[in-house]
Amino acid sequence: MSPWWSHPTADSAAGEGGDGKGEAAKGDGGKGEAAKGDGGKGDGGKRTARKSESAKADDGGGRRRRAAEPEPEPEPDYTFDADVPPVDVARLGRESTGSGPERTSSVSDERKIALFCDLENIALGVRDSDIKKFDIHLVLERLLEKGKIIVKKAYCDWERYADYKRAFHEAAIEMIDIPQRYYSGKNSADIKMVVDAMDLSYSKEHLDTFALLSGDSDFSPLVSKLKENNKYVIGIGVKNSSSNLLIDNCDEFVFYEDVWRDRQHAPKVPKVPAGNKKAAEAFALMVDAIQALLRENKDVLWGSMIKQTMQRKKPSFSESYYGYGSFSDLLEDAERQGLVKLKKDQRSGTYIVTGFAGPK
Repeated sequence: MSPWWSHPTADSAAGEGGDGKGEAAKGDGGKGEAAKGDGGKGDGGKRTARKSESAKADDGGGRRRRAAEPEPEPEPDYTFDADVPPVDVARLGRESTGSGPERTSSVSDERKIALFCDLENIALGVRDSDIKKFDIHLVLERLLEKGKIIVKKAYCDWERYADYKRAFHEAAIEMIDIPQRYYSGKNSADIKMVVDAMDLSYSKEHLDTFALLSGDSDFSPLVSKLKENNKYVIGIGVKNSSSNLLIDNCDEFVFYEDVWRDRQHAPKVPKVPAGNKKAAEAFALMVDAIQALLRENKDVLWGSMIKQTMQRKKPSFSESYYGYGSFSDLLEDAERQGLVKLKKDQRSGTYIVTGFAGPK
């Protein structure tokens, strides 16, 4: 008979059995994981087969789509007629838009101008001078030499100055009607003009130049305030009726008599063959543009600068209207007529006007 301590107890048997079951369970779990692994392999195989089938279907569809594509069209024939002369595209581009330093300088120097006209002051001043009649177009042409006129306003009692209405209306000037002084007891036109000028000075930053068409010394504080706001001020008036205080305070002052005199002593346009009035008109406009650039102290008169000035003075200008294929052709014809002297720039290939040819 075996001793009592050699027989296993119920608790130890249960524990050993539990361990065995646990190991078996673990083993079963491993089998389950293996089964899962086998299932994963099976699913992977199915997915690979589906991909291969879809790839075949795509390849087949691709072949069908490529077969359905239209055949490429034949390249066009760019053969030109031998009788047509070649066109220098680079030259036309330089003439139309400008290139090099002349284009940069002309664009950067172009001012944005606001014009304010005290018509009562300027009209009375001209009437008492030797000219007798004020012409607003002469003033506008002179200002166009300096840049673009963005704003144009004129102040007066238009019932008293009705003779100027037509000319100001044709020049697209805003005519602001101010009643006579005895209605308010003060010069309302001057006050309204100052208020509008200061309003534009603060609200329109792109306006860098203000032109005051008056010789009244009352506008001197306005000039000072505009200069404080970094505005360039041009004064225009009649010599005998312009205050020295206003003249000295402006950045630049132009006398109307000088503008009128320059128009009277413009270089004469040479005679052109009969029936070619368009060429004479083009020459007159070109001479006016060259004079404008000379008055502005331009060191070099590029052909593109002359054309831009002509277009500012006459926006509808086009050399083709006058029978020229390019602006260089117009300059060359002017040289043949003994009007200007030309020199070709070696770097850009464009013409430079060195001055007027003068009488032969």
